[in-house]
Parts: sequence; C-alpha cells; structure tokens
Amino acid sequence: MRHTISVLVENKFGVLARIAGLFSARGYNIASLSVSETLDPAISYLIMVVEAGDEKILEQIKKQLNKLIDVITVTDFTKKEHINRELILVKVKYSAKEETELEDILNKYVAKMIQHKGDVAIIEAVDEQEKIKRLLQDLDQFGIKELVRTGRVAMGY
Repeated sequence: MRHTISVLVENKFGVLARIAGLFSARGYNIASLSVSETLDPAISYLIMVVEAGDEKILEQIKKQLNKLIDVITVTDFTKKEHINRELILVKVKYSAKEETELEDILNKYVAKMIQHKGDVAIIEAVDEQEKIKRLLQDLDQFGIKELVRTGRVAMGY
C-alpha cells in the first residue's frame, strides 16, 4: 500500500541525501518525492509517497525518520483528512480535426493547453493522482510524446 508522509526538516546541506540513504539502506522505495522551502527559508517541507506492505513497516519508517537530527516533524497522511495533488505537463500530437476532441477531454478534467505550435500541444493538469491517470489514458489516443510530472503534494485540514 502507498502512504503519503510529510517531513518538516531543517533546510541544510545533505538532509535529503540522509533521508534517501535511510530508505535505500533498508530497501524501501520512495515512489514520489517533492521538496520545497516553507514560509521560513530555514525549513523545508518534504512530501513522499512510500510503499509499505504493512503497518509495522510504516511505523519503522516514521521512527527512523524521527531519529534523524535535522527532522522536525513527521506526519503520516494515511488516516488523516487531507488533500493531495500532482502536476503534469504532457506533450501530445494532434491534428486540426482532432482539436475539438482534445478540448473536450481537457474540459472533462482540470487541464488546459498552455502551449501549442503546429500539431503539438503542451497540456498542464493539476489533480489527484487517480484523475491524472484517467486523463493520461484519454490523451493516449493522441500519442503522448513526452510526460513530466511532479511528486505528490499534500496538506492536512
């Protein structure tokens, strides 16, 4: 099962490397990772999606993270009310006669064409991972040429 965990850390050199090393040494996989400064530039907010087969593994991950000196807090969003989003940029090829169909798909989701040149469009979408997955399935008919996506971001209520 995938779990979304946020970690508030001191914004110092090597913190991310130590966190990644902790996961690597124990054979845990980070499926998604997003890191940015908070309102206080001395503190960063790290959000990761991790694979944890059971509750014991998840608890071990949280305990190991809390042991790191630069970690301020660890929050597991698994059982908390929260929202999460992911941003994607997708490059698709389409013809003039497919433009209406493409626009219909974009209107179905929280997506918009942010650039188009000739027969290539770059589409931006921000939504929950499941909706992003469905959008990509719908866009596949046009031929996805390139895809870039952020890691998941999340915030509790």
